Amino acid sequence: MRLRGRKGIRESLEGQTDLVILDPRSLMGRWSELFGNDHPIHVEFGMGKGQFISQMSFKYPDINFIGVDMYDELVRRAGEKARAVWEPAGQETPPNLKLALANINYSEEVFAPGELERIYLNFSDPWPKGKHARRRLTHPRFLDKYRGLLSPLGEIHLKTDSRSLFEFSLNAFADYGLQMKNISLDLHADGVINEEHVMTEYETKFTGRGVNIHRCEAIVGAEALELYQANRLEKYRL
Repeated sequence: MRLRGRKGIRESLEGQTDLVILDPRSLMGRWSELFGNDHPIHVEFGMGKGQFISQMSFKYPDINFIGVDMYDELVRRAGEKARAVWEPAGQETPPNLKLALANINYSEEVFAPGELERIYLNFSDPWPKGKHARRRLTHPRFLDKYRGLLSPLGEIHLKTDSRSLFEFSLNAFADYGLQMKNISLDLHADGVINEEHVMTEYETKFTGRGVNIHRCEAIVGAEALELYQANRLEKYRL
C-alpha cells in the first residue's frame, strides 16, 4: 500500500501529542496511566482512516480505545476524523482515544501481557496468495501475539469482505482452540444496515455496492469463555 502524504506530515503528527503517539513502545504496560483511569482498553489493528475507532470512542465513553496503523498519513487522517467526530460534543481532543504509529508485527513491544481486553481486525489485507498466508492477521503466529496481549476477558472481533480470509480465519480460530460466537456471513443482509455495528470506511463503501460483510468474534480469555459457556444457550430459550 502506497500513500502520498502531505508535506510536513511528520511535523503535524509531532504537534498532536494530545492524540497521536509516535513512540508507543515507551508506553508498554502504562496505557491506563496515560488515559488516567482503569477502563478496559480496546485496540484496532490497522485502523485505516479512523472512522471506526473514532466513532467507537464516542459511542462508548467508558472504554479506552487505541487505533494502530503503520502509515503516518493514515494516522494523520485518523486524527482529523477523530477530532471531527468529537467536535459536536465540545471536545477538541477525544478523552478516551489515542492513535499510535506502530507496526502490528511488533505489537508485543507496544502492549504488555494482559493489557488489552479486545482486538478489532477490520478489513485487513487478505493476502490471497497461499505463500503469503503468514502475513494474514489471523494467522496463528499473530494469534500467539494476541493471546499474550489479551486479558482474561479478551476477545478478537473480525470483519472482512473477503470470503477467503474469513474462511481462513474461522479455521485458524478453530485450530487454535478458540470458541467463536456471533458468526455472520452477511452482516447487513439485503442491504439493511445493522445499526448495532459501527461501520468502517470500507464497510460503508462495500455495503453500498451490495458486497457481503462477514463477521465473527473469537473468545480468547478464560473468564470470557466461562461467561460465554454459562450463557450460551440463553438465546435459544423462548
